[in-house]
Amino acid sequence: MRLIVKQLILLLASPMLFGQVLEEVNPPKNIKTIIFKGNTDDQFPVVKLGEPIFLEFDDLTAREADYYYKIILCDYDWTPSTLLKSQYLSGVDNQRIIDYENSYNTLQAYSNYRLTIPNQNVRPTVSGNYMLEVYNDSYEIVFSRKFIIYQDLVSVGATVKRSRDFNYIDEKQVVQFNIRASGIQLVNPKKEVKVAILQNNYWPSALYNIPPQFTIGNELVYKYDQETSFYGGNEYLNFDTKDLRAPSAVISRIEMDRLYNHYLFPDIFRDQRPYTYYPDINGDFVIRTLQGDDSSREAEYSIVHFFLPYTPEIGLDEVYVIGKFNNYEMTDENKMTYNDQSGYMEAMIEMKQGFHNYKYVIKRAEGDLDFNTVSGNFHFTENNYMILVYYRNFGDLYDSIIGIGSANSRNISN
Repeated sequence: MRLIVKQLILLLASPMLFGQVLEEVNPPKNIKTIIFKGNTDDQFPVVKLGEPIFLEFDDLTAREADYYYKIILCDYDWTPSTLLKSQYLSGVDNQRIIDYENSYNTLQAYSNYRLTIPNQNVRPTVSGNYMLEVYNDSYEIVFSRKFIIYQDLVSVGATVKRSRDFNYIDEKQVVQFNIRASGIQLVNPKKEVKVAILQNNYWPSALYNIPPQFTIGNELVYKYDQETSFYGGNEYLNFDTKDLRAPSAVISRIEMDRLYNHYLFPDIFRDQRPYTYYPDINGDFVIRTLQGDDSSREAEYSIVHFFLPYTPEIGLDEVYVIGKFNNYEMTDENKMTYNDQSGYMEAMIEMKQGFHNYKYVIKRAEGDLDFNTVSGNFHFTENNYMILVYYRNFGDLYDSIIGIGSANSRNISN
């Protein structure tokens, strides 16, 4: 009875505001290492209807607190769908996450939580944009994450090309693609079909509202140059702490205090240097440890120290260390501060053992984000692109996803 009352209160305490764009909510400091993925290693779930998605996260308070989850279907623009939950979910959400366990043999105690969807309580029944929201027992949202469910009704062929604009020929990559209907009849494709293009699963830079350049029968062709272009950026930097006690090519020294402290070698500005292939996983991270068998619950947390030389290009602007490990969020924890004794910008971030990608971004005084002054910007950079194909027939009440396509700039051509 108590659980039912909690579910009702949670439902009433979080009204859905139709027409309001839903943004991902990032967690408080005690929630770390949010892993959210499908059957691939990419930590952004893009799954076929019926396939599972997996959520995992740590609570550093280690109090085995109660957490609940809710699933919201969204339209193309990430506003909540007008469908009733019973029209896109089989079963009931607002359930407590019951798979959790405290860490063991770790200096930093934490509770590790796991959730799989579909499960015995709930199953999505339509394709589309979804938001997973996690709440605490005070019915306050702790964090939320986007995920995609699609059906395979169209085929998408995509390639990556260099920009034809000589102003950006060495900096931008252009995604060109076509959509061919096979399992669905497109009557008025220019109105029924919409697309979204993502670079490395990073939603803030996604491109929307791009109509087909022309159609050939049931084939929609998108051979734009400027409209579907992205800055190439540069490869992410990385480090690996799977062995707590071993320095490496990027870890200069290790000290022990309350936790292990990993000091990285100072990084450099790469914008004025030639492009160098530096294999990465496009901002992602992989949790792993040599000190135990279960990385989820035996991996240790350590304090990672980042160093970047201060230069006039930074000025009085703010510099942050970002990656999928913090969902590219800019907070006080990953904000760098100037050390007048060393001359470096420095940051200390508590991170779980494993292989991590990271990048430095400058937040200018005007609020603009500068991704390229520190990292550099090259058309050679290896990036992964994903095309999502949305469909809404006349009279439909929601935007379904009828296919996806992908391309990698490793095979870029002129």
